[in-house]
Amino acid sequence: MTLKLIGAGVGRTGTLSLRQALETLLGEPCYHMFEVREHPEHIPLWHAAARGEAVDWRALLGPYGAAVDWPAAAFWPEIAAAFPDAVILLSTRDAEGWWRSASSTIFEVIQGVTGPWREMVDAMLAARFTADVHDREAAIAAFDAHNRAARARAPAARLVEWQAKDGWGPICAALGLAVPDLPFPHVNSTAEFKARVSAKGD
Repeated sequence: MTLKLIGAGVGRTGTLSLRQALETLLGEPCYHMFEVREHPEHIPLWHAAARGEAVDWRALLGPYGAAVDWPAAAFWPEIAAAFPDAVILLSTRDAEGWWRSASSTIFEVIQGVTGPWREMVDAMLAARFTADVHDREAAIAAFDAHNRAARARAPAARLVEWQAKDGWGPICAALGLAVPDLPFPHVNSTAEFKARVSAKGD
């Protein structure tokens, strides 16, 4: 198994839907922030990456077929260099819609968390996005800058831009796979995110 697709798009751009879709297409696990919560031993590695230290990306992500969402999206250039045959998928959405979603979900959750995971996330955001994620203007500027950088830095032959409305087509074409006879998954809406967080708190 080796990484076949690297998600350069940040959280709240359809990354959990992508995770489900890619696991269906590849029949292999897809790395996502949820995976970090299930593997706390990975946290120091991502924290080291945020400090600019070398990480053995092939050891960390080699057991997966794809990686999407933060924290992988923050380090997509390094991961792309470690897996030179992998597709680079930039998942996007309109900046204002992204901000409304992110500010009321992941950025809200971050505020209530302490410990190594929070320290890693704070370091990652400060190094590769913005430390001011609770400020609308700063967060949107970081979102736009991240996407511009991906378009500028990723080799054109490897880069695929994708929005949730695009469904299976662009992903399957990039991977050379047939489009499955299944609806594309659309999961983790803001309401679903909040319901899941609320259930964990009960």
